[in-house]
Amino acid sequence: MAEGKNQKEQKEQKEQRHPQYTKDRQILNELLGQLQPNNRNYADLARLMIRYQGFIGARDIQADLLKVLQSWQLSQEELFAKTRAIHAVGKVYMAQDEGQDDWA
Repeated sequence: MAEGKNQKEQKEQKEQRHPQYTKDRQILNELLGQLQPNNRNYADLARLMIRYQGFIGARDIQADLLKVLQSWQLSQEELFAKTRAIHAVGKVYMAQDEGQDDWA
């Protein structure tokens, strides 16, 4: 019994909190409510998927990213293809966001 508890504690200690967690959680909460996503929504989802792919921690965000993909009836590959096409045509983010590097 103590062995199982120690393994759980070790796992919890290894999980990290992403520095962008609070901001990303807000964006993701908005995406969860989108029934008809726009180009910005697709780009935000793809950006967050890339950010949290393989990240140790933020399991709630990772699970909700998959929920959004499912609700929009897209695979990850379809989402990335769609966002590449969106970015190829023009800017997705407004001028107020220019200069901010949010890919970290």
